[in-house]
Amino acid sequence: MNEPILMPDEPALNLPRVITWSIAALLVIHVIRAFLLSAEQDFDLVFLFSFIPARYDNLDIPELASGLGPDLWTPVTYGLLHGDFVHLGVNAVWLAAFGSALAWRFGSGRFLLFTLGATVAGAAAHYLAHPHEIIPVVGASGAISGHMAAVSRFMFQTGGPMQRLGRGSRERFSVPAVPLIGVLTDRRVLLFLTVWFGINLLAGFGTLVPNGDDAQIAWEAHVGGFLFGLIAFGLFDPVREEPVPEPYGDEDET
Repeated sequence: MNEPILMPDEPALNLPRVITWSIAALLVIHVIRAFLLSAEQDFDLVFLFSFIPARYDNLDIPELASGLGPDLWTPVTYGLLHGDFVHLGVNAVWLAAFGSALAWRFGSGRFLLFTLGATVAGAAAHYLAHPHEIIPVVGASGAISGHMAAVSRFMFQTGGPMQRLGRGSRERFSVPAVPLIGVLTDRRVLLFLTVWFGINLLAGFGTLVPNGDDAQIAWEAHVGGFLFGLIAFGLFDPVREEPVPEPYGDEDET
């Protein structure tokens, strides 16, 4: 006798509200910059809200808008700006993919706080690598890297997003996560981490040209956000039950 077919209880592209509004906010900001501001106004806005390590050197450069305000807000606001629509589009896709899984698990409040922490961690890592650089850093990639790391803690688990890909139940986002120490012993997570770090290290030797400029990929910010997501995940995760260690590979059926 054939088993009944269960239809997904949610559309495949149903996004958490916080993700939809986040993508909309990023789009609105870039549309304003692209179509409503003059080139000079956009230049001033970028220097006022992008992350610039040299800002903390107290250099006498008017465009840096040094002061307590920019010093405090730019490690966050740089994540709201993007180089061009391609840059924004790529980040929006990854935000929808990984941010959604995390938002379903965390809820809106925890998700936003986590995103804030990953964004600041990305800026801090970039500052440590380029403490005197005057080139502005923009983009949500640091935060999204944190989302990717956090999702890697539960996406391979039994009943998790990877095993129930395309199914509508939100239960797949609430499976117990791999403990941080378990990350070092789970080959699926280790493979994901290796590939991610490999891609970003290779990106460090290349360039991205969003506006015809020689704008480099701030891969150190990606690493900073990723490490924050991997390590700080447990501080935000509302699912407290830890899984029983399982051997790698297919489960035996009885």
